[in-house]
Amino acid sequence: MRIVGGDYRGKKLLLPDDKRIRPTSDRTREALYNILGHDNSFRTIEGPLPVGARVLDIFAGTGALGLEALSRGAAHVTFMDNHPESLKLIRDNVRAFAADRKADILNRNGTKPGQTGHACDLILMDPPYREGLAPPCIEELLAGGWLAAEGVIVVELAAKEAFEVPAGMEILKERKYGAARLIFLGRT
Repeated sequence: MRIVGGDYRGKKLLLPDDKRIRPTSDRTREALYNILGHDNSFRTIEGPLPVGARVLDIFAGTGALGLEALSRGAAHVTFMDNHPESLKLIRDNVRAFAADRKADILNRNGTKPGQTGHACDLILMDPPYREGLAPPCIEELLAGGWLAAEGVIVVELAAKEAFEVPAGMEILKERKYGAARLIFLGRT
């Protein structure tokens, strides 16, 4: 598994030995960032997302989504996970990419992220499939001030997984890629 675009393009990611983590496939990550990079509705004054953005990679696993954001010009990424092996893997990947100064790693449960001091322009969420974690997590992120006023949340779910849009949010785009589905959300 490699970074598919930007400054770190082609750089290998460290992966877990077991199947506990399901990293976002290269194809799905490339599609996600192509949509952000080429759809004018996701442009900011800095350029296409994630250029210059503060990003949250929640349920980070290996950190692949957030490292891809850094590779493509994000100003800062906060990685959030609560599994000890995932946290070690994220730390090792961030170090391997020499991205320590542009990254924070938080040991927190994704469904209870708490408050933030810095709202994010882009939130990347890849919760375990078919556990219904995305809607309550989004509600907690909104309550904790994690999403900037014009921010975007991208959720990866199983292709046929049910998803109820949380109050105050709307679907901007939705795409399926094999076993995965990407849902792009913004505030109503």
